[in-house]
Amino acid sequence: MKISLLEPLGVSAEYIQKFADACRAKGHTFTYYDNKTTDIEELKRRSEGQDIVMIANNPYPDEVVRSADSLKMIAVAFTGIDHVGLAACKEKGITVCNCAGYSNVSVAELSIGMTIGLLRKFHECDEAVRTQKTSAGLMGMEIAGKTVGIVGCGKIGLRAAKLYQAFGADVLAYARTPKAEWAEEGIKAVDLESLLKESDIVVIMLPLNDSTRGFLDKDKLALMKPSALLINCARGPIIDNAALADALNEERIAGAAIDVFDMEPPIPSDYCLQNAKNILLTPHIGFLTKEAMIRRADIEFDNVLSYTDGIVKNQCAV
Repeated sequence: MKISLLEPLGVSAEYIQKFADACRAKGHTFTYYDNKTTDIEELKRRSEGQDIVMIANNPYPDEVVRSADSLKMIAVAFTGIDHVGLAACKEKGITVCNCAGYSNVSVAELSIGMTIGLLRKFHECDEAVRTQKTSAGLMGMEIAGKTVGIVGCGKIGLRAAKLYQAFGADVLAYARTPKAEWAEEGIKAVDLESLLKESDIVVIMLPLNDSTRGFLDKDKLALMKPSALLINCARGPIIDNAALADALNEERIAGAAIDVFDMEPPIPSDYCLQNAKNILLTPHIGFLTKEAMIRRADIEFDNVLSYTDGIVKNQCAV
């Protein structure tokens, strides 16, 4: 089979070479592009004649999928697949496999870090030191004793829940299908309205799909406590971010930490969250740790080599 890796995976060239050697040892061809592109025509060129293409979080739209006549499988080195042209994949019967689980630890840990950053006012503290100020006005708060609500408590959410518990928080969870293991872990299952009303810290851990796009809208944000914080390390469009900016600026909620947006960074200077009050922004780094990059490369390579042997792993519904 002809296999093409269309963008870097965040691992060393030597790591990629080991996979290339494994492919060629099985009689397959392997092509690697060490730079990302969003140019449609270039993506078409890179995909032409390939049986398998490998991507990470770079958009791979329907137009490109339809142009790739030989394409049989798209290996996505990411958990979400909302950046892939799934309509065209369904039309053409193309298999899509992801790397679910590779970033569970890194995303859960970032949610904790962002929470502490807000509670202890890291941004303001950094600015105070750099401008020769004191700690005046910088009293923070602790996670201990707070109620944390996890919206979408799957594997990443559960990992985050355990971390918040380790800090001494009580954890509530909401999902369309509550998990039996929540009770075993001391996590209380509640309806969404109760979670939003009762939580001091609301953490979004939902996947992005048609049912979750715009899920946390103006009306749901209005249910949150004025003292509450909102953390989103999942997907940007799950939240109505214009409504979130209004809620922050009108001090209807106390703060937010956001790693994901309505577009991939760079984020325009006039984007609604750029100038909102009491907000901590990071440029989509939830998945971006050295350990996670190695895990996802291993899963991605295994998905591809298994597929060439007739075994499909981590297949996604399209």
